[in-house]
Amino acid sequence: MKKKRILSVTTTLLLVILVAGTLAYNSHTVQDTLFQNAARAVLSQAPAEPIEGMRVVVCGSASPLGNDPERAQACIAILTPQHLFIFDIGARAPGRIAQARLPLSRIDGVFLTHFHSDHISGIPDVNLASWVQGRTQPLSVYGPTGVTNVVEGFNLAYRLDGRYRTAHHGRALLNPDTHQMTAVEFSPGDIVWQDAHVTVSSFAVEHPPIEPAVGYRVDYGGRSVVISGDTNASDRLFAAAENADLLLHDALSRTLLDPMIETAADLNLSIMSKIMSDVIDYHADTRSLPERARDAGIKQLALYHMVPVPPNALATTLFLRDLPDDIILARDLQQFDLPINSDEIRISSP
Repeated sequence: MKKKRILSVTTTLLLVILVAGTLAYNSHTVQDTLFQNAARAVLSQAPAEPIEGMRVVVCGSASPLGNDPERAQACIAILTPQHLFIFDIGARAPGRIAQARLPLSRIDGVFLTHFHSDHISGIPDVNLASWVQGRTQPLSVYGPTGVTNVVEGFNLAYRLDGRYRTAHHGRALLNPDTHQMTAVEFSPGDIVWQDAHVTVSSFAVEHPPIEPAVGYRVDYGGRSVVISGDTNASDRLFAAAENADLLLHDALSRTLLDPMIETAADLNLSIMSKIMSDVIDYHADTRSLPERARDAGIKQLALYHMVPVPPNALATTLFLRDLPDDIILARDLQQFDLPINSDEIRISSP
């Protein structure tokens, strides 16, 4: 009987607490207080900064082939205490940049590997976000021949948007002189950006019929990162990436793609079957990369811009089939920290 009374009292107390909590939650005063506290927590977050060395943030790991809401299209950010560089900005990547709390007010530039839509479509969003966060100079967009057309097109398309925002918020807050982007064109093989701390160099890659298409190497504090962009496994790339700490390389899985091509053909989806067959010509087969990366002295190989995008655990396992265990299949918001003058690579997942 005593146990029953204790159980009854406990149940009653729980019900009272539940009812009281429900009533409190539905109170306008409580709701307003909760939301204000949440807003304060979000808005007071400081931009992410590395403690030391160079931080690589995967802001987009997907290709256009396939769909995974957890992956944005190609985008890699490199952050140091003095710099912020962003390499390609595909669809949904601006959202990942915001989630990573990258300090866009001090962005040094956007570096494009080529001009497929999945590498450039997010540029206007980053231009706007960095402008309203206080960028003091026009955003520089670096790329090979053709970058001027891309930048001029975006500037034209978004010119009215910038004028409206300046008219609304005022020139002191949103200076129209810093809204328009500036194209910086270079030739493959050029040093694209350099100061006392960092060098960003370019090299030609193989992504026919796109010509030219480039990759980048970033050297800072005795550490080095190479970003392939879209390419086949290329002699020039592995020469440029020799002894790099980290290589982020475009990757195509025949284990996944071949059955998709066969299925599309069986279903008489001739256009889709042809497109999927064609992409084999200008993306790196995963099986072509590990040995070459090892021979080039690359310390860590990470695959991104996955063709096709693996949507689940089974597809991820198939994508990595027959690859060495130390190869990383990059995920959005994954970070690689490279302390200066060290061999350490600290990898953190979202």
